[in-house]
Amino acid sequence: MIVIACSFYTMQSQPSKRDKKFVECVAHANLMEVKLAELAQTNASRAEVKSLGTKLTDESTSGKTLEGIASKSSIPHPTTLTEKQQKMYNKMAQLKGESFDKHYTKCMVKSHKKLLCKFKKQAKKGDNAELKGYASSSVSTIENHKAQAQQTCIAIKK
Repeated sequence: MIVIACSFYTMQSQPSKRDKKFVECVAHANLMEVKLAELAQTNASRAEVKSLGTKLTDESTSGKTLEGIASKSSIPHPTTLTEKQQKMYNKMAQLKGESFDKHYTKCMVKSHKKLLCKFKKQAKKGDNAELKGYASSSVSTIENHKAQAQQTCIAIKK
């Protein structure tokens, strides 16, 4: 009986596939957001695009960190871009001025739409209570970021 209880406890303390996937996805998205925001400071031509990059990065890196939750839960937290992200970054690094502005704002709108879906899903269906709370408390921030990216995208088209 004791062996069964110990096995059960060990199984319960293992992070779920859903939680691991969420951490991996969000960590990669955050890394890309920071790298692109750094590019925006040098490659963007419009002040509002540079400001968007700064604001998104500042708000994404403040408060309760995903890395801390992942560490406590024994979930690997990626620290480098994926190969696909690196290729995208390299392409964006070649763009300057208005071309960069357009691509960057579209990218931020698209990535925040995807992130919003992932955070809402994790908030409802995640297995780790702390990750669920993190996801739930972050939804409004991501919605705001998406709206800001959309507004900036519209503003630079005018």
